[in-house]
Amino acid sequence: MAYSEKVMDHFANPRNVGEIPDASGVGEVGNPKCGDIMRMYIKVDGDVITDVKFKTFGCGAAIATSSMATELIKGKKIEDALKLTNKAVMEALDGLPPVKVHCSVLAEQAIKAAVSDYYKKMGIDPSPLVGEIPECESCACDLH
Repeated sequence: MAYSEKVMDHFANPRNVGEIPDASGVGEVGNPKCGDIMRMYIKVDGDVITDVKFKTFGCGAAIATSSMATELIKGKKIEDALKLTNKAVMEALDGLPPVKVHCSVLAEQAIKAAVSDYYKKMGIDPSPLVGEIPECESCACDLH
């Protein structure tokens, strides 16, 4: 299984790792049975994500997709961050092997979960804005 240079770089030198103690929103997705769990922290000022950090337990592709996803949404408006797709994350990393596509899906879901948590804390129903965040159904657990 070959990984792109960008995947290897984001795995070896992940960006935005850690926690935000006073995060505006925190989202966790994944499944311990799969081995991939992502927790995403966002800091929001107005409608802009001013800071984002992550903690991921999983394979190199999971770490790389988390890292890239944080880079792609940092400094963006919430509405733009919610438009980030797993395909965009994969393209930014110059692709992923088919058995690792689920890692990019988890990165997309982690962002949505963090934004959903932010809206809940603001007293706003996140469902119409964020949509449903599915369980780890896209995770090909038998492929790990």
